[in-house]
Amino acid sequence: MSLEADLLVDRLRLKRRLTLWRVLAILAFVLALLAVVGLRARGHGGLLAQPHLVRLTVDGIITDDATRVDLLDAARKDANVRGLILAIDSPGGSVAGGEALHDAVARFAAVKPVVVVMGGTAASAGYMIAVPAARIFASNATLTGSIGVLLQSPDVSGLLDKVGVNVDELVSGPLKGQPSIVKPLSADGRAMLQGVVADLFDQFVTMVAAGRHMDPARVRQLADGRPYTGRQALPLGLIDQIGTEQDARNWLAHARAIPAGMPVRPLRRQDDQSWLHLHMTRTKSQLLVAALGLLLGDDVAKNLVPQGLALDGAVSVWQP
Repeated sequence: MSLEADLLVDRLRLKRRLTLWRVLAILAFVLALLAVVGLRARGHGGLLAQPHLVRLTVDGIITDDATRVDLLDAARKDANVRGLILAIDSPGGSVAGGEALHDAVARFAAVKPVVVVMGGTAASAGYMIAVPAARIFASNATLTGSIGVLLQSPDVSGLLDKVGVNVDELVSGPLKGQPSIVKPLSADGRAMLQGVVADLFDQFVTMVAAGRHMDPARVRQLADGRPYTGRQALPLGLIDQIGTEQDARNWLAHARAIPAGMPVRPLRRQDDQSWLHLHMTRTKSQLLVAALGLLLGDDVAKNLVPQGLALDGAVSVWQP
């Protein structure tokens, strides 16, 4: 009986030890999980619970990017986000993409300060997305403005005639097949498309007039499609100041009481940035630019292929 009692005590003692180690293991897992979350928060520019600014960088061709709009809307609703630095280096892009991003910036600017810092180029749709900001900064050499809309449609009907290829096209109405790549644009089709371009242009002018607090008639005088340097744009009222991001931070400190040393967190998506992921959703014309970029380099590809051809539909893009 004494031996059985000793065995029972040993088993109870062993069970207590196992329970203790299990509890310690669970605590260690919880602590490790909290540590990982804390490190990820620090990796985004400081503890997310602290007040901070966000910086959205828009470069290259602007397309319709719902994720970027969602990021802006989420930052607008975040009580710890005190303002937005919008860094632009873009020749423009699709009208739809520019409009969506413009509206997202405008929603943000309605509740929190937005400053724009222009790089080498912020033209066409690149300028469109800047106009809701409280203050726009550019360098003397920045190319901006180029307010206007472009609609291109290639016509290979002459080439098809030379090689003896005929294309039968059945349409439900005379304007349904306009524009067409396989036949010239008709007079009625040209008038119809010019009306579309004119309406999109009116929308662009309205955005600039509202964002820059300018008379729409004055905007139309400036909106003949030409780009302006930063030094030219300043007296015209298209920008507010020649300066850098540091100048923008100083302005926020003096005008909006946002400390110049407040942390800045990049506002960017956290998904996979691989080439395949980025190009799976592109149009056929954009894939041409992407493929040339792989073979010859991005800069060479952009020079070989006109920027307007990298987008489908109406575009607002400066083409040097």
